[in-house]
Amino acid sequence: MSQNRKKRVARAFALWQRSRMTIRNWFWVLALGFGWGASFLFNAILLRDIGPLSVSALRIALGAATCWAWVWATRKPVPWRPALAAQMLFLGLANYGIPFAIYPMAQQYVTSGVAGIVNAMMPIMVVIVSHFWPGGEKATAGRSLGILFGFAGIVVLTLPAVGRGAESQVWAILFMLLAPICYAVALNYLRRFHGLDTAVLAAMALTAGAVEMTPVMLAVEGVPHITSLAGWLSLIAIGVALTGLSFIAMYALVGRVGATNASTVTFVAPVSAVLLGALVLGDHVETEHLLGMALIFCGLAVLDGRLLTWRRRAN
Repeated sequence: MSQNRKKRVARAFALWQRSRMTIRNWFWVLALGFGWGASFLFNAILLRDIGPLSVSALRIALGAATCWAWVWATRKPVPWRPALAAQMLFLGLANYGIPFAIYPMAQQYVTSGVAGIVNAMMPIMVVIVSHFWPGGEKATAGRSLGILFGFAGIVVLTLPAVGRGAESQVWAILFMLLAPICYAVALNYLRRFHGLDTAVLAAMALTAGAVEMTPVMLAVEGVPHITSLAGWLSLIAIGVALTGLSFIAMYALVGRVGATNASTVTFVAPVSAVLLGALVLGDHVETEHLLGMALIFCGLAVLDGRLLTWRRRAN
């Protein structure tokens, strides 16, 4: 191996070390990404028994209970202020109530895999919302390119439905884009809670979301009745594991490896959603779905920027 080649390898290895992505951390990235992709599968199973608003309200309520159990078990201090409670009502609706209802509503018309792919637009929407958010980070030319890749992927994703004249599916895909927008608004809004323990923050916001969504659920769909074992298992999985415990684990992961490294779960979740939808539910995966996912991944890679940075430094 030439001397220059050895230097390039050494620099690349040093960059990898500084990223702090150990085998343990990669395990959590893969586990969280796979789990959040599986949430769309559990949505589809629950929709056989209950309505989409019930899926959202029950998931949020179980997630809140799980987070509070963690907060009380670890004896974390909980601040109680009226102003904070009002802020939590907004955060609970934007980060949990609305998006957790949007996906099951749309999944009445599209597959769980398509829903998982659209969910990958979240980092792209964060860039757009942050650009217009007061004090937010402005979009660069490179990030604008990533945004274009993402929306090109959404266009390709709708092509099978357009070709079949299935307008309801097209509108469902466009409707689902509201969920990543909500996540982007919530992430920018989260900046004001610096210093508040993340588990306490999640518990309070989830509680606010449950308080808001429960009366809506009761007014529109009535009291939910889950009649199947698969439904109950799906509810426990999506509420306890994929909402309460997963958010606690994600916040801990961000503290260890940083938000950029932790955001790589976005690449795993849609793959998980597509694979599980095809294997468990028998969903048909169109070529356009895979191409749309690839374009969104290109957009995420451009936004992430590390591959280009590593390549330039290695050269």
